[in-house]
Amino acid sequence: MAETKFKFPTEMVELPSKGLLYPEGHPLSSGKIEMKYMTAREEDILTNQNYLKQGIVIDKLLQSLLVTKFDYNDLLIGDKNAIMIAARILGYGKDYEFTYEGEDYTVDLSDLPTIYLDEDKIIKKVNEFEFTLPHSDNKITFKLLNGHDEKAIEAELKGLKKINKEVSPEMSTRLKHQIISVNGEDDKKTVREFIDNYMLARDASSLRAYIKEISPDIKMVFNKEDDEEVVIPLQVQFFWPDARV
Repeated sequence: MAETKFKFPTEMVELPSKGLLYPEGHPLSSGKIEMKYMTAREEDILTNQNYLKQGIVIDKLLQSLLVTKFDYNDLLIGDKNAIMIAARILGYGKDYEFTYEGEDYTVDLSDLPTIYLDEDKIIKKVNEFEFTLPHSDNKITFKLLNGHDEKAIEAELKGLKKINKEVSPEMSTRLKHQIISVNGEDDKKTVREFIDNYMLARDASSLRAYIKEISPDIKMVFNKEDDEEVVIPLQVQFFWPDARV
């Protein structure tokens, strides 16, 4: 008997980065990614207790849905968020119901604004950006983080916690993985020393605000009746719409 082959529908999802921050020839450099619709297999992933306990269920789900082949950890954080929103829409529809401050809301996820990368901000069409710290006038270059960076940050924070459980230097550790050079000096030891001993808190705050401003992403916000803009909470119903908590 001939083997039966079934076709499954797929969709092309646009990346907020436009693919411009990936190396030339990388599968994501086209600015689009192919994803398939959810099946029973993906629902099994969503209910996998081991994945849930480890906090990796969403990553496992997205990896299962991606048709385009590449190292999953190459994804920039904003592009990953866009894929997550697309996965939710393809799996359970565009309407997301949630509770905020005791009130029930429904948002159309397909209407969420995309923050596309501003090509004028890039240095030489690679994942490097420039910023002058406004209070100390030091010039830095930095990159946007991907999955590899997030894993490295997580591992470093775990190591630091073993040394001192009372200390959790998450903000400075993230900057150490994000800042590439200071005043043209790209030695990692020098960059880390600058962040620990010479970077003003208000400069660090300004840098984080600038990174947020220029980062390609999906804007997860909705407007309340009084026009107040509020971040959409990712509650259990996001990927488990039948759940009631």
